[in-house]
Amino acid sequence: MNRAPESSILGASLTLPSAMRDHIVVHAREDAPRECCGVIGGNDGQATSFHRLTNLESGVDFYRIDDAELFRVYRDIDDRGDDILVIYHSHPVSPAIPSKTDVALASWPDAFYLICSLQDPAHPDLRVFRIVDEQIIAADLTFSG
Repeated sequence: MNRAPESSILGASLTLPSAMRDHIVVHAREDAPRECCGVIGGNDGQATSFHRLTNLESGVDFYRIDDAELFRVYRDIDDRGDDILVIYHSHPVSPAIPSKTDVALASWPDAFYLICSLQDPAHPDLRVFRIVDEQIIAADLTFSG
């Protein structure tokens, strides 16, 4: 896999196609009250593929991705010459802020972590962060198209 330059972590911003925003919101609503999860592949900061993943947890405040499913998606993304650009999940009843668990389990320092909050179901709130060495760095999120 290609690695993002270290300097990309600071002053980070992410632009996603509006269609991907819509896919994330639909996924979050369909899986509520459980958290949804997925990844977006990309290259040079450009999103190229969207992958819903299965949350194996039955609770409402945690997600656990099926390892075999993630491996298949990771290989597909890598075979295209892309990286995992975004790891997303939802917070069905809480704000779009990384929880202590989200921070502790963040293991992809080059990826953006996107959270879709449905705390106000009529107005989903999507926010994006970098999480490096348990430090949360808010990033700008915009949508195009």
